[in-house]
Amino acid sequence: MKSIMFLILGVTLMLTSCTVTENIYVDADGSGKFNVDLDGSSLMAMMPKDSLKNEKSIDSIFTFKQLLADNKDSIAKLPVLEQQQLKKLENFKMRMQMNQEQKQFLFSLQTNFKSVSELQDAMVAINAMSSLQNKVNKTNEFGAGIPSEGLANNNSTLSYSFKGNKFSRIAVLNKEKKAALNEETAEMNKMIFASSTYIVKYHFAKPVKKVSNTAALFSEDRKTITIQYPFSEYMDTPEKLNIEVEF
Repeated sequence: MKSIMFLILGVTLMLTSCTVTENIYVDADGSGKFNVDLDGSSLMAMMPKDSLKNEKSIDSIFTFKQLLADNKDSIAKLPVLEQQQLKKLENFKMRMQMNQEQKQFLFSLQTNFKSVSELQDAMVAINAMSSLQNKVNKTNEFGAGIPSEGLANNNSTLSYSFKGNKFSRIAVLNKEKKAALNEETAEMNKMIFASSTYIVKYHFAKPVKKVSNTAALFSEDRKTITIQYPFSEYMDTPEKLNIEVEF
């Protein structure tokens, strides 16, 4: 469990200066593959050499299914809703690579889906892990810097749809939760995510006819669209990431 805590602490640090890249591959029948990569290599490059001299290189792969099995007794004590949320993450795999010599710090999450409706916000998986470690191991030294409310929580609910010749990604902001954020937390979020970038790449089986977001860039065959945002927009105005694609 300690190694898992280290991974999550690493992600906490990476989010202060990183590039988050989502890749969503949608097949003709609506099934597909989803992965998100967090690149915190720029943070590694800024860290003093002395601070890393005793750190070993890491290349670890974990599955949420195994993590949940290892902590089933603690999870059984959680509210039913939280147990259901964690259950949805069973098919996720995560990988962390850290190499001080190469100044590499990468974290990735991956899962397959039978329908785009199964997809959820990439950060939900990380938040769920953060929440779990806080509740089952509050005194762990690696958990000290992780907020109990989770990482990069933008207080929105994300849903995907793929029907006929249309695909959509819709984020609905919970205005009450957003309003409840105190000024100190809001300012801290701005500071933490100011230098980070959020990139979403959608890969489809057929060419895109049109897309609602004017910032979208098309591949030559028009089967892939790429949209890049400041991470602060994901946090402050998640509805800006909303998109409708027509084939």
